[in-house]
Amino acid sequence: METLERYFALKEHGTNVRTELLAGFTTFVTMAYIIFINPMILGDAGMPQGAVFVATCLVAAIGTLIMGLYANYPIALAPGMGLNAYFAYVVVLGMGFTWQQALGAVFISGSLFLIVTLFRLREIIVRGIPQSLRIAITVGIGLFLAIISLKSSGIVVGSEATLVTIGDLHRPEVVLAAIGFILICVMSARGVKGSLLIGIVLVTVLSYFFTDNRFAGLVSAPPSIMPTLFQLDIRGALSAGIVHVVLVFFLVELFDATGTLMGVARRAGLLTPEREGRLSRALLADSGAIFMGSMLGTSSSTAYIESAAGVQEGGRTGLTAVTVAVLFLLALFFSPLAGTVPPYATAPALFFVACLMMRELTELEWDDITEVIPGCVTALLMPFTYSIANGVSFGFITYAALKLLTGRAKEVHPVVWVIAAVFLYKFIAETGGH
Repeated sequence: METLERYFALKEHGTNVRTELLAGFTTFVTMAYIIFINPMILGDAGMPQGAVFVATCLVAAIGTLIMGLYANYPIALAPGMGLNAYFAYVVVLGMGFTWQQALGAVFISGSLFLIVTLFRLREIIVRGIPQSLRIAITVGIGLFLAIISLKSSGIVVGSEATLVTIGDLHRPEVVLAAIGFILICVMSARGVKGSLLIGIVLVTVLSYFFTDNRFAGLVSAPPSIMPTLFQLDIRGALSAGIVHVVLVFFLVELFDATGTLMGVARRAGLLTPEREGRLSRALLADSGAIFMGSMLGTSSSTAYIESAAGVQEGGRTGLTAVTVAVLFLLALFFSPLAGTVPPYATAPALFFVACLMMRELTELEWDDITEVIPGCVTALLMPFTYSIANGVSFGFITYAALKLLTGRAKEVHPVVWVIAAVFLYKFIAETGGH
């Protein structure tokens, strides 16, 4: 106990071992849904779900352990929601790249992320991107998750006449998904910890009775990670010329991870002048997690906003993160359970997360057309073109064009001009190719 007190400076942070362990358990329970959802989403891209399950647990454990031991921050890392959907449904299924090439793109973006963090360029880039586009990327990812979850649950189906329409509401899968969503909302409103995970488990259990899903067991040795370990195709990614894919990975990683880190750290009182120096270590920890994830076999990792739940429970040091890391390692032995979780069980959790991401819209400057229109273009084009890349691309181009044509070019940071020019060139080159 004394060693823990000394290493993590518990007294200095006004906490103790019991509080930190409880905070770690709370954070894990609120974010453990990722071990069920990530293999499901990446499995749709053709990746072996068992290996992805192991990779998810390992990268979350290793990244969070580094965050706890090196940065002494109570923040957990794991493969990010939204980026895994972009990886599977856009890059692989939409654009036709192999999942090995997509992992190569994640590796390249992670390497760039590590470089800009090491050279302290990360804060400069973040400060250069307008707030409206940062907000819109989060909202757009939420809308993209919403359409994926509604499709997975069977609530929304394709239609030749109207593109999309409502599905068969009498199917047990649809009914179970609706029940799961309401339960998650009610539990969250009542402050129940781990409401997402509880909702997923309840719908899965009900599926054994009302659908053809079968229970395959609870505990077993972890599946082999070999089908995804070091399977990334960096050369293939470079030769395929997926520069825009790397750019989208990089930008979303940049905004999501940095914003979450600073937001949770501020809530924990860790951004005071005497403690702010540790932020650079935390930034390095999350950059390294992306790098590791691509080699283990999963999409980009990021800091989890669910870490705020642990902070709310009193977590203030890296001992909270270390607790989360240990629990992710223990989760490796529950792979049979993860393999029987159907898409309509995880869909309610996805849709709930999507709904929460909509609240960012209130931050837009609705009285400024040159800010709000690019933001709306970014957010709306993600689900309606079924591509996060298209949303980000058109958002930057629209922002630069409106500022230029309204005589407000001086308000635009050089970073925006560069990104907008890259995206514009991409679209012109693609059009020319056809």
